[in-house]
Formats: sequence, C-alpha cells, structure tokens
Amino acid sequence: MTDRKTAEAWKEAVVYQVYPRSFMDSNGDGIGDLAGIIGKLDYLQQLGVNLLWLSPVYRSPMDDNGYDISSYEDIAEVFGTLQEMERLIAEAKVRDMGILMDLVVNHTSDEHPWFLEALKSTNSPYRDFYIWRKPAADGGPPNDFRSYFGGSGWTFDIASGEYYFHQFSKRQPDLNWDNPQVREEVHAMMNRWLDKGISGFRMDVIDLIGKDVDRQVMVNGKNLHQFIHQMNRATFGHRDCVTVGETWSATPEDALLYSAEQREELSMVFQFEHIKLFWDEHDGKWCNKPFNLLRFKEVIDKWQRALAHQGWNSLFWSNHDLPRAVSRFGDDGRYRVASAKMLATALHCLKGTPYIYQGEEIGMTNVRFASIDNYRDIESLNLYRERTEAGVSDAQMMEGIYANGRDNARTPMQWDNSPHAGFTQGTPWIAANPNYQQVNVAAALACPDSIFFHYQKLVALRKKLPLLVHGDFQQIFADHPQVFGWLRRFNGQTLVVINNFTPEPVTLDVPEAMQGKQGTCLITNSSPRVRLPASLELQPFESFALLLERS
Repeated sequence: MTDRKTAEAWKEAVVYQVYPRSFMDSNGDGIGDLAGIIGKLDYLQQLGVNLLWLSPVYRSPMDDNGYDISSYEDIAEVFGTLQEMERLIAEAKVRDMGILMDLVVNHTSDEHPWFLEALKSTNSPYRDFYIWRKPAADGGPPNDFRSYFGGSGWTFDIASGEYYFHQFSKRQPDLNWDNPQVREEVHAMMNRWLDKGISGFRMDVIDLIGKDVDRQVMVNGKNLHQFIHQMNRATFGHRDCVTVGETWSATPEDALLYSAEQREELSMVFQFEHIKLFWDEHDGKWCNKPFNLLRFKEVIDKWQRALAHQGWNSLFWSNHDLPRAVSRFGDDGRYRVASAKMLATALHCLKGTPYIYQGEEIGMTNVRFASIDNYRDIESLNLYRERTEAGVSDAQMMEGIYANGRDNARTPMQWDNSPHAGFTQGTPWIAANPNYQQVNVAAALACPDSIFFHYQKLVALRKKLPLLVHGDFQQIFADHPQVFGWLRRFNGQTLVVINNFTPEPVTLDVPEAMQGKQGTCLITNSSPRVRLPASLELQPFESFALLLERS
C-alpha cells in the first residue's frame, strides 16, 4: 500500500473531465484531439485543477464515441498519436497536473484483435475471452436480457452457431472476467499505461465485470470485489495513483467495500443515486421527474454520513453521460450565472473529491436541437427509434432527450463567439449549442465576476484550507424545501455553507445557537455575509460559505 501521506494527497485534488471529441479541434477535421487538449493546458492550469480525466482516446471504430476499444495500446487516429499522448502526459506534469485514463474493460470493440480471433473458431484460445452461449431451444437468444442501448443483449454468430453477449451495443462484446487470462492481459495493459506516467484510472462500469449472465446478475456479481482487489495488487496498489470506479448500482454499503482503505480496492466510486432520483420508475431517464430538493438533500446527506470516516466520496453534478448541471439542478435562463455559482459552491464545500465537467466552469447548458437528426449519441438514437416504433410520440421522446440525453454534455466546448464556438475551423461532428455567442470562455475570462473565476476561487480555497478537505459534515435546515445548508468542522474551525436552490427569495430563520456568529465570507455569489442574524433574507440562488471566528 501507498504510505498515508501520499494516499491522502489525492483527496486534496480537484478533477477536470475532458471529453476529447468535443474539447478542442487542432486540425480542422471537426473532432477534438490531443493536440487541442495540449493547446488548452494553460487554461486548465489557470483554473487550478490537479487531475485531468480523459474520456477514451484509444483506437476505436467509434461506435460509442470511443467506449468501444479496438486497441488499448494505441491512440485513435482522429485524436492523434501515441507520441502526442505521451507529450500530453509530460506537458500536464510540467503544470502539476496528472492524467486519468478511462479504463473500459467490461467490454471491447468487436474489432479488437481478441474478438476477431475469437470469431475464427470455437477452439480459438481467445474464444473464452468473451461470453458465448448456444441458442435457446427455439433457436433464439439464450435468455431475454435486454441491452442498455436497446434490443437483445445477445447477437448471433452465424459461423459458429452461437450467441455472444453484450450489455451495450452489439459492437461492444463483453469480456469474460472469469477467465484469468483476461485479467492478466488487462493488468499488463494497465501497468504499461502507468509506466508511461499517468496518475490513475476512471473505471467505466466497473461494477459489471463480475456478472453472471445465465442468472442475469449484472451488477455486484459474486467475484466482483475479488477481481478489483486482484487488480489493485497487480497494478496500481503500490503506486501513487487515483482510481475512481463508475458504479451505477452502488449503495453506501457497497461504496465502503470499494473504497475503504483496508480493502485495497479503489480510491472512490461514482455513485448516481442523486442523479437517478428524478428518473421515472418505468421509463428511466426518458421521462423526467421535477427536481425535489428535500429528496435530493436526503441522498447527499446519507452519502456524506456513510463515508464520513471510511471510504471517500466523489462529488459531481454532471459528466459526459449526464445533462448539464445548471440545466438539471439550477436555472439555465434568467439565473444561469447565479445558479451555476451556487451549484459550484455547494459541490466544492461538501466532503469528497470534486469533479468539474468541461464547460461547467462557464455555465454551459443543455441543448434543444430541432430534430433527432441533429443528435449523434447511439443511446439516444437507438432508443428514439425503438420507442417511437412502439408508439411513443416524437414530442415525448424529444422532451426526454432534451432533459437527459447524453449529447447535452457533448456539444463542443464553447471557447469564443466565432463560428462553431471557436472549437474548430471545420465542420463540427455535432453542432455547437446556439448560445455559444453569449456563453463562452473568452467572455468568462473578460469578466472578473464570471462563473469561471468563481470556480477558480473554490479550487484555490480547497488547496489552502484543510477544513474543506477533511472537515466533517453536519446538515442544517434539513426540512427546509428551498435551502440546503451544512456545517463543516475541522481542528477547531467551523464553516457554514448555505445555498438557496430556488429562483425565489427566501426568508431563513437561523438556529438560536448560530445567531450573531461572525466570520469571514470565503465565497459568495451575492453580497458578502460576515454575520448570521436571527433571520436571513436570501436572494434567488444565493449561496455563501462563512468561516466562523473561533469562540
């Protein structure tokens, strides 16, 4: 295991997620690339972040925008070269930033050499790298498992007369993690990347690798934690690394299994309970529920308390699979700036490691393209077709995509007000959000009071105030339907954080024990607060963090 001093260091970090395809295009082909990321490292250094998580840049036919990998050892031509990847690692290091690679090992592309060899013969040594079953008695799929991208989770291979299993696209066959050779190959690949100097991995759908397809147990399979522990021991466990697992199924109890230090598994996991809270019980994210702050607070509070002393929380409002934070949890109209700042303060003042998704630091919003033809995401396209054919109206399906479709997060990064938001000199692979002329980096950097500088200040505060990293968490105003507030305490210091999550003014009664307390306002999106009166008049989406004087 890493010594405690090093192990604690990553807890102080702030992570910035780059979706390379949409970040910056350097060569005019309409697709973001590694050279584009390198060209923007000074911008990211100005923001102050420590770690850059890159969505996959490996060689891929791009059926699922790189989450279908045909070679873990090379870089997709559209993104650049392996030499450019090595340069990015080095240039980031010079700026005191590490690179987190996206580790996609639940599945590969159907063009990966392992799968191509598996197709050649049932006797191929690579056949058991994947999951094959004979047809059911009627000749159909072995069972009725449905792919998360629509359709059956089984695809028939005519040559062998067997079906192969895939939880996502049919071009993303699942690896068979019960095969020790698969695990050895993955571990060797991970070590080669670590030897190149990366700082760790974000692990795509890692909770699926222990699956039992015959029993249709896809998450938390019986060997899951054994596999991750073995991976830790074989690869990153003895290195100075950060690992975060994507675990859509995780409960707080599961998170402790993944992230408690003595378990020797991962640094932390992404859990999505606060995201799924507003999905429909039957139609999932395609039928959105209104935001309910009381339920939202219950979930955040539960996770903060559960991982207070063991394990660690990852903190995020959005990523490449989710809607834009300000559109989901704030107000992307009149109060876009105020609510984006409020969400930033709330996130960075919780206990855990904050993640900023590209564009979040300038308040980028969801997009409403007029037609399904303007969208590119395989999940949205497949499910739009499947559901409209089943009778769901175009209007209903489009509303679901407007609210939660993955392309909301994938429109080009908005750098300036020039054509295509300054993302490319060519034709972008997906159109820019039309609001780029007002919402862009150039405008943010020209305004000292912008969302960008609010984020910059929060990142800087985290670096100099151990309370923000290590302080405990205690919710206040738990029953208030509009305000989310809490205390953070560490080494005799107390921080009061208060956030109005609504576009309405709020009169907030302050608990008697806190009345009259004074301190330093560390950050606010309104007038600075230096004292807590008996009653607070909060402005729409007002947010502040007050470091109390020691008493």
